[in-house]
Amino acid sequence: MTGCTDRLLFAMPIIRGIKSPGRTISLPVIMARNNRQSLFPVILTVFVDQLGMGIVIPIAAPLLMNPVYGMFPAATGLPLRSILLGCLMGSFSLAQFFGAPLLGALSDRHGRKKMFLLSITGTLIGYLLFALGISGKNIWLCFASRILDGFSGGNISIAMSVIADVSQPKDRAKNFGLIGMTFGLGFILGPLAGGKLADPGVVSWFSLSTPYWFAACLSLVNLALIAGVFPETLIHRHLAKVNLLTGLHHLREAFQDRKLRRVFLTMFLVVTGFNFFTQFFQVLLIRRFRFTPSGIADIFAFTGLCLALTQGLATRPLAKYYSPRTLVSWSALAGAVVFPLLLIPVSPLGIYLVLPFIALFNGINTPNLAAVISLQGGPTAQGRLLGIRQSVQAAAMAIPPLIAGFIAAIRVSLPIWAAAVFTLAGGLWFTLGEQTR
Repeated sequence: MTGCTDRLLFAMPIIRGIKSPGRTISLPVIMARNNRQSLFPVILTVFVDQLGMGIVIPIAAPLLMNPVYGMFPAATGLPLRSILLGCLMGSFSLAQFFGAPLLGALSDRHGRKKMFLLSITGTLIGYLLFALGISGKNIWLCFASRILDGFSGGNISIAMSVIADVSQPKDRAKNFGLIGMTFGLGFILGPLAGGKLADPGVVSWFSLSTPYWFAACLSLVNLALIAGVFPETLIHRHLAKVNLLTGLHHLREAFQDRKLRRVFLTMFLVVTGFNFFTQFFQVLLIRRFRFTPSGIADIFAFTGLCLALTQGLATRPLAKYYSPRTLVSWSALAGAVVFPLLLIPVSPLGIYLVLPFIALFNGINTPNLAAVISLQGGPTAQGRLLGIRQSVQAAAMAIPPLIAGFIAAIRVSLPIWAAAVFTLAGGLWFTLGEQTR
């Protein structure tokens, strides 16, 4: 994926036009058509990807923690259930850590369309395996599903390459913004769809497997769109080095380079903290308040809506008065203070009162930290920084559930404390580094 934009700009003067009977079609016209044909399937692919990540949020914890669903023998204790839940949640992000850079490199070598078809097929099979795992009470099918979907579904790198391929400079920021909007929409609708489609109170025949059958159907539509109407957007194929360990190389580069270490370690700590919350908060909701999948869906949809409103309404006004570095520093520190407030309420209403503040500080931190990272290199270094950022983020998403599964077995509140500690560490690391810069 690295360098896609540069290759596109290099190719533009070479392709001067394509003749058809009676007229010449210029490259901008071809690109405009490609843009229209390419964007919708790409946006749908990203949406289905994010939807799948969101659907598992209200489903996985009840599925493994509640004996009524029969995934384990009834005598299986809560500590072991908690540990296996953490492993199941972490397996997706761990597989994505290795898969996303590989898919990006393969798309540079073999084209975007082939890799999209391969990745969506993997996602489709992953959804089917999870549905069959729930229906057959087979936890190992669920693990196979999450690993396959994580490895093949990390196609955000391909999607961003397509945006770079088909966007003219004046449209690039707008089109990348569509990706961000789709992520936000998926974070809201994914948990909501998962919770409501699993609720027999909505429709009598709904069960925990229903959301996955639905997502599989959506993936099938997506596959047909890519196969039927998506044009190949890669102009010049690049024999990019294909290495399964690219993610590890990115991590080493992020933390060995003195210029990059401060911002990427900050990102790693803050994203790790937020994912202790997003990936294990539902266990607290189940244990303390007896939440159902539908209730968990409402909580996370509400959080996603607050995040979207924050990024839409608060980020721009604050940017007029404060630098990205200042906003990163105080939003991380403030977010660390807010997480423990989730442990105070004795009713679900109290949880709803705390969540907007978590969304506020994370919604401010995320885009401003991305801006700070972008400033670490010039225009020709953005692809490299994007690759490193994706690997750091994937690692930061994989680690929390693996740790949370063990510490929640000791005390259900510990993942929330871990969220506060990691976020605080990120804020302090960045703030102290600013003072010595």
